[in-house]
Amino acid sequence: MTRQHLERHQLGCYLAAIAIGLLLGRHAAAAAAIADGLLMPLLGLLLLATFSQVSLLQLRGALADTRFCAAVVVGNFVLVPLLAWALARWLPLPPPARLGLLLVLLVPCTDWFITFTQLGRGDAARAIAVTPLNLLLQLLLLPLYLWWMHDPAHPLPALHVAPLLLVLALPLALAIAMELALPHSPQLRAARYRLGAWPVPLLALVLMAVAATLGPALEDAVALLPLLVPAFAGYLLLSAVLARALARAFALPAPHGRTLAFSLGTRNSFVVLPLALALPAGWELAAAAIVTQTLVELLGMLAWLRWMPRLLR
Repeated sequence: MTRQHLERHQLGCYLAAIAIGLLLGRHAAAAAAIADGLLMPLLGLLLLATFSQVSLLQLRGALADTRFCAAVVVGNFVLVPLLAWALARWLPLPPPARLGLLLVLLVPCTDWFITFTQLGRGDAARAIAVTPLNLLLQLLLLPLYLWWMHDPAHPLPALHVAPLLLVLALPLALAIAMELALPHSPQLRAARYRLGAWPVPLLALVLMAVAATLGPALEDAVALLPLLVPAFAGYLLLSAVLARALARAFALPAPHGRTLAFSLGTRNSFVVLPLALALPAGWELAAAAIVTQTLVELLGMLAWLRWMPRLLR
């Protein structure tokens, strides 16, 4: 199966993976234990495949188009955080689900955002160029946002830092080392190209492992779906409105405006999933909220591919 086939049918793959994981978690305790042990290694591989597709050393190229970059930064790191904060304050969610909502909405996507941009008649070259900037700023700003937005009545839990650093920092370091060595190694260039087909099957395996490991939490999250699904769907609609307003304010051509819209609409769900999984017992709903957002976003992107070229002509 080609990469294009996987990306075209990714939503079905993810739904099937979650269903299989829930069945394993409910009826096969040994399989659920194995899934729990494999979850962090799978996340590490997923992040390595993701980071390897981002040109992490080309920030200079990302900053060349100052108007477009300014619109992306203002949208992703000023207006979207305000929108996420308003949703978290307005929705009557338990603290773990509220934290999951904030985690996933505060970080712009760095992977399938490029694919959707290309399919939605945006500017894929600018999407690729701005991705390192998005990745760097989200890693720097996410702790500040969480410190500012958390509810003082429910202090943020302590994170288990060691596995978190391993699953985030090691793939990032390997991806940077790979990029530095690319000019001197045809074998590495071929390996990097092959890694581009891994995110969809790896994310399916991660979702299966999450469903098997956090089955009870995901079942508890069903009661929150009437709040979470409209919230994430509403976020997609409002991000499209923000993108259109910013495209006009910064006088962006239509393809650049569509690229901006896909940047604001897509979120980096499986980069923050390790953060949610590193939370202590009792906070499993954070991961469930992130998984919910992933599925809502994928469904929404199918509509965006038809709608966005008309919205930003």
